[in-house]
Amino acid sequence: MKAVKKTVSLPPDLARAAEQIARAEGKTLSGVVQDALRDARATRLREELQGLQGYWSRKAKEQGILSEEDLERYLRT
Repeated sequence: MKAVKKTVSLPPDLARAAEQIARAEGKTLSGVVQDALRDARATRLREELQGLQGYWSRKAKEQGILSEEDLERYLRT
């Protein structure tokens, strides 16, 4: 994988915390930032999925679909 270099600015307390994490985990500062961004992306995707599930769950209930059997009957019609 080819890395793309970017410059980011961090407040001093956050920079110190990131450096402490890097030392404690034996990682580079870049590795810590990459992990944090991956975690943030995963959280955002999880929240988006939950929102979609909630939306479609409400739509199903509006149609009287409360179980897998209800869904199968609905799909057959």
